[in-house]
Amino acid sequence: MNASRKFALVMLLTFAATAMFAQSKSELRTVRGTVVDKQETPVDSAVVYLKNVRSQDITTHITDKEGQFRFSGLDLNADYEIHAEHEGWTSATRSVSNFDNRKEFVLTLKLDRKKGEK
Repeated sequence: MNASRKFALVMLLTFAATAMFAQSKSELRTVRGTVVDKQETPVDSAVVYLKNVRSQDITTHITDKEGQFRFSGLDLNADYEIHAEHEGWTSATRSVSNFDNRKEFVLTLKLDRKKGEK
């Protein structure tokens, strides 16, 4: 194999690897949003729970001063459940389905019930 063919092969393999990496990065999902109280006021320091339904792994995030949270790098092929809690209050549990092909979900989680109530 001559040098120009080797170079072309290396370039082709490099391009293919880069394309595969870029595609895998695009196959990730982000879930972000705001936690609010009953009066629709953003809640600082609420704990947001994100559960991967398949693996049962739970990831948490604490909201900022504007009540904002963000989970990124999520598996597009997994189902997730998300809810928020703060000072004895909880939100309804929302679902993020792998059948929904959106790459980004924007949710508002409202703390509208006492923890333990249905």
